[in-house]
Amino acid sequence: MTNEQIQKVIDELNALKANTLKQVEEARVRFLGKKGEITALFEEFRSIAPEYKKQFGRPLNELKQAALAKIEELREVAGNEIASGAPADDLSLPGTSYELGSRHPVSIVRQQIVDIFRKFGYDVAEGPEIEDDWHVFEALNFPPNHPARDMQDTFFVSAGHDNPILLRTHTSSVQVRAMENMQLPIRVICPGRVFRNEAISARAHCIFHQVEGLYIDENVTFADLKQAILLFAREMFGADAKIRMRPSFFPFTEPSSEVDVSCNICHGKGCNICKGTGWLEILGCGMVDPNVLEANGIDSKKYSGFAFGMGIERIAMLKWQVNDLRHYFENDLRFLHEFDSALEV
Repeated sequence: MTNEQIQKVIDELNALKANTLKQVEEARVRFLGKKGEITALFEEFRSIAPEYKKQFGRPLNELKQAALAKIEELREVAGNEIASGAPADDLSLPGTSYELGSRHPVSIVRQQIVDIFRKFGYDVAEGPEIEDDWHVFEALNFPPNHPARDMQDTFFVSAGHDNPILLRTHTSSVQVRAMENMQLPIRVICPGRVFRNEAISARAHCIFHQVEGLYIDENVTFADLKQAILLFAREMFGADAKIRMRPSFFPFTEPSSEVDVSCNICHGKGCNICKGTGWLEILGCGMVDPNVLEANGIDSKKYSGFAFGMGIERIAMLKWQVNDLRHYFENDLRFLHEFDSALEV
């Protein structure tokens, strides 16, 4: 290493010019990059005899500081020139193409269901996903240790006290809050995510989505319930859709019913989707049990009502013939892109 080498780099720095940020970056790499001229001098400095380190150490550090200052000065000048009006990019080039996302099939079906019932005069109600035992079970006619609680495997957040905290197993808890807080008559639908401690398979998942409905007023009958479900089925599956109602059991409704809709694939003739029956199960429903009304402060002698509930994934599976529930949760773009035009149909 010699003083002449250092002076040579100083002269190059003094003569350095750059008109664009790209040229400034090239100059920085030339002098200060891993293989730059100043970097090479520091590498050489490491190998010189100790008695010469004092002679060259200070000039080298001053050279590096001068180079950093010069690069920063050039960068500022080039940036100001761009800001003064000269375009930084070639505006005649084609723009960058960004791929647009699309709505998830569960979101699409949820919105369709909400839109249908809004036309029937229903409001939308929502509630917390982390709930207490009262709103999820007891207010809905599930007494402690009642066998019906075994129908739903529950994720408990805290247990061992009078009102445990848990992840809601159904959006019926929102119906309870509606009965507690809303003025009669009540006509609401309650969409939301629910949780059950179930093994994940093609037909079941520990997380899924529901839409439940509640209508309470004077003189509400089972005929009103059947008409509401029939109108919904025709809006969702086509004007030719038919329904049938089979007796069932739910602790919070009496009488209770499971509802099937005529298969929209084979139109009732029988196919592999409906397993040859011509019918597809879509929801459960029933007249609100008087015990539920009384538990929520509603006079069951004056008022009556009906409730229904359906799985959004289930409706989507029937609507688009999806054969595996897990597809909705795996974020596979190949699957999701199949629904890009769903809202246009």
